Amino acid sequence: MSESDSAAARAIELPFPYLLFLGDVEDKGHAKTAFGLRDWVPEKCVAELALPAAQVSTGLPAMRPAEAKAHGARSLVIGVAASGGAIKPGWMPSLIEALEAGLDLVSGMHSRMADIPLLVETAQRLGRKLIDIRVPPANLPVGTGLKRSGRRLLTVGTDCALGKKYTALALARGIAARGVACDFRATGQTGIMIAGGGMPMDAVVADFEAGAAEVLSPAAADDHWDVIEGQGLLFHPSFAAVSLGLLHGSQPDVIVVCHEPGRHRMLGSEDFATPSIEEAIELNLRLGSRTNPTIRCGGVSLNTSELSADEAEAMIAAESKRLGLPVADPVRGGAAFERLVDCCLS
Repeated sequence: MSESDSAAARAIELPFPYLLFLGDVEDKGHAKTAFGLRDWVPEKCVAELALPAAQVSTGLPAMRPAEAKAHGARSLVIGVAASGGAIKPGWMPSLIEALEAGLDLVSGMHSRMADIPLLVETAQRLGRKLIDIRVPPANLPVGTGLKRSGRRLLTVGTDCALGKKYTALALARGIAARGVACDFRATGQTGIMIAGGGMPMDAVVADFEAGAAEVLSPAAADDHWDVIEGQGLLFHPSFAAVSLGLLHGSQPDVIVVCHEPGRHRMLGSEDFATPSIEEAIELNLRLGSRTNPTIRCGGVSLNTSELSADEAEAMIAAESKRLGLPVADPVRGGAAFERLVDCCLS
């Protein structure tokens, strides 16, 4: 597959502004698509729609589909990222209501709207679009493992849904701010919606994971950086295969380990403990060296959203001293984050 083909495979046109659908989600971690869009492309988000059982809110105005349409919305985005990725039967009345109000539907769920007869029939009748994000391009190659030009940074983590996407977006922005050529490479549903393209790594057949990562981040100029959004973690009992294929295929020169202080059990897999930061660094470097022997850790990204500003500052300083690495919260920014960017580029 040529570089032009890979670029075409990554591109996707989405009808925005969006009405963000929260369904019946009970925690922010499983509403990361809605929160990601709100945080990184707020200008594309009009309102939210939630079922009565939902226990989270993005803080956007609550609107029914017809009202959102009147306020400029062009599509309803399913903002839920639940494990398993099923479109629940209880969501169907809201999705049909959106179509009838004149909105297209955008989904990053594993369950594809194109496989749901009622949605297909309704969309065809009303002339609306069903846009499934988690559809990898056809004819992906098997990974070669061969070194290619350009520089790459991959965010990895100690759990799912703790900041790999936010960290990658912030680092890409920070690197570009230094006048360095840089692209954010999205690998999950939310990142693809934010960037307007990417590779849905967890929808790729296992044999082609590394090849898909190579397609996502093709050969580039020697001074060009791709900042690649990480997926899952190498320690996960369910999702490690995606993480390993992405690690091998992206061949990162630098990894940044993402961690949430106080999280000791894996989200959605509470029978399993989260690894330590040191364990995550060691395993990612050991396995990543298979396709890039010079791989190194550029630092650590902490999700301190549950801490006060003073608590976060103290923890960032303490962890940096303990680990001997730059540590920062990319959302908080500041001098600590600038040091992290500098170390990644050094």
